[in-house]
Amino acid sequence: MSLTAEIVSRMAAAGPLPEDVSRTAQYHLLDAIGVGFAAATAEVGRAWRQYAEQVTRQGGPASVFGVSGGASPAEAALINGGLIHSLEFDDTHTGSIVHGSAVLAAAALAAGEAAGVSGAEFLRSYTLWYEVLIRIGLAAAGGFQQKGFQLTSVGGALAAAGIAANLKGLDAATTQAAVGIALSQASGVFEFLSNGSTVKSMHPGWAAHAGLKAADLAAAGLTGPETALEGRFGLFRVFAGDPQAAERFRGLLDDLGKVWHLKDAAYKFYPCCHYLHPFIEAAGELSRRGVVPDEIEALEFGVPIGAASIICEPWEEKCVAEGHHARWSLPVTVAMQLVNGSVTLDSFERPASSEVHALAARSKWVVLEDSRFPARFDARIRCRTTGGAEHVIRIDDVYGNASRPPSEEDILAKFRANLGRSATPAETDAIVEAVLALPGADDLSALTSALRAPAQRKAA
Repeated sequence: MSLTAEIVSRMAAAGPLPEDVSRTAQYHLLDAIGVGFAAATAEVGRAWRQYAEQVTRQGGPASVFGVSGGASPAEAALINGGLIHSLEFDDTHTGSIVHGSAVLAAAALAAGEAAGVSGAEFLRSYTLWYEVLIRIGLAAAGGFQQKGFQLTSVGGALAAAGIAANLKGLDAATTQAAVGIALSQASGVFEFLSNGSTVKSMHPGWAAHAGLKAADLAAAGLTGPETALEGRFGLFRVFAGDPQAAERFRGLLDDLGKVWHLKDAAYKFYPCCHYLHPFIEAAGELSRRGVVPDEIEALEFGVPIGAASIICEPWEEKCVAEGHHARWSLPVTVAMQLVNGSVTLDSFERPASSEVHALAARSKWVVLEDSRFPARFDARIRCRTTGGAEHVIRIDDVYGNASRPPSEEDILAKFRANLGRSATPAETDAIVEAVLALPGADDLSALTSALRAPAQRKAA
């Protein structure tokens, strides 16, 4: 049996979501929506806003964040996925290194609104395919990234196709075809790091778009390879360079629908690359110890080798990064925290100060030899002051991850802050209520109404 056939078979046999798993899925969905709305008001989301204005003129059943009208499902998935990922503020399953909600929330919302499915069906498909995407990453941990591909997009396209096929009610054979078709659309490389270009935000949006188009094409009779994952030119061999990953993945499917890795997915509390978060947290601890920027002679960062190519290289460029480009800069984000006392959405929408860049220039990085990355996002900062004092801060895992889970209050506070850029408190509450009511909802109409209300108020 092919891996795709086994996935489809196991999903058909899985029962309803356990209540705690459903609740987890609802909060990840809510977080993704909040980040998408925040991006719709941000400078980095400007291109998506302009594109949304074009495509929503044609109308459609699927909601677009920050826009009063609808769009076709594939276009809505593209835009919403792009918005969710624009701020580097969306969730991450750290062990598999995948931003699942950016792809799958976008795909599920668009497909679910168009198909008129129940809230329970919507959550079940979103959650089970998120579980599949996580397992793809776990089977080839770090392999996709080392080859220059973002798993979020290349694997996300296949999972999005599965969601779209499920919510369209396609049979097993047609669902398998959709996943195979999506493989031929899979894309997303890290070359954006060369100049900090905003195309990375397109990765999950395009994957969601590809998934919906794949399901439409499969329904029309187009066929795709059954061996999209394990084949000679399949996902694991081509994008991860790992022929053994397919069998590891098959083993990970044994507990699909029984073990829920989504519960381990991390929420982000800084709007930048997740690899940076433990370092920002460590910088905050330095400040609490009374260390001030003017007294810092040198900073040394202990970095997991698997994260270095993204946040450290080339170091000379990382030390002078600003704006959106700084979202992947270790020296600049740490300096922002030490100089400004915070790293927020506004930190990346204005030029970095000369003090930030001066402090960044007094830093270097070394390999963190005993790192547990990617299972844990760990970090070490060694700080030497002009007075001769030395401080060493070690963070064993990032806040928001499974080992240090956030409270529901923190998740909701982040959501409300993100929605506060464009929505009233009542409009924000309506979205929260609609998402938390999904398990008993006959369809997604209440959520659709809540998502469109802020923009409709402004248009009136």
